[in-house]
Amino acid sequence: MKIAAIYDIHGNLPALEAVLTDIEREHPDLVLVGGDIVSGPFPPTTLERLLALGDHARFIRGNADREVVAAFGGSPLGSNAPKEVQEVTIWTAHQMKQSHRDFLASLPEQLTLPVDSLGDVLFCHGSPRSDEEIITKATPEVRLRDILEGVKQDVIVCGHTHMQFDRRIAAKRVVNAGSVGMPYGKPGAYWLLLGPQIELRRTTYDLEHAAAQIRASGYPAAHDFADNNVLQPPSEEEAIAVFERMAAERAHPS
Repeated sequence: MKIAAIYDIHGNLPALEAVLTDIEREHPDLVLVGGDIVSGPFPPTTLERLLALGDHARFIRGNADREVVAAFGGSPLGSNAPKEVQEVTIWTAHQMKQSHRDFLASLPEQLTLPVDSLGDVLFCHGSPRSDEEIITKATPEVRLRDILEGVKQDVIVCGHTHMQFDRRIAAKRVVNAGSVGMPYGKPGAYWLLLGPQIELRRTTYDLEHAAAQIRASGYPAAHDFADNNVLQPPSEEEAIAVFERMAAERAHPS
């Protein structure tokens, strides 16, 4: 089976449409949607666009999807979430229908699917252990070995940190799909094509037009999203420094 993996769309419908156009040219057997689908400028239309793929798509849940489901039901969000993140999560939940909420709530945390020449591939959001565990290309090998302990599959596809990488640890290969809607590094929309090889892909699209649409969306963080997630994202070096500091603090809380 040939699979296109798209992660961390974050409600960026213009980016999603561009990626789906590129994916159609590759004729994959399946599109794997790797979580953090709706939390962003165009929540319901992004989800509906993906649902229109029908049986051609499979989904897993991301941490932001989990938080939107909680907010939809009025449950308190994590105390560690910054105020601005809580605000956009609640706004996103208010845009969703009950059917959207129920769909997101039904999603599994991970899936294992067969891929041509690669065997069974494990798809998760953050890591095999948690939908919010941090893995980057700079994650120390000793910590990565611990994260992968007990994982049977030789290929693991993740997301969450919004930066592509392809790492080998002994017999294991860990690949990050990057982010369709909120990348770090060079602007664009990132995704993976798996089978028979693993190809890191980047789709270009009309960033200025997308930014204008986002600014008019009503999303609480629309201008910041347009400027700093679409037009000029932070560099990978900046993002990795932040993520690895967070990972170290979680591993060794004071």
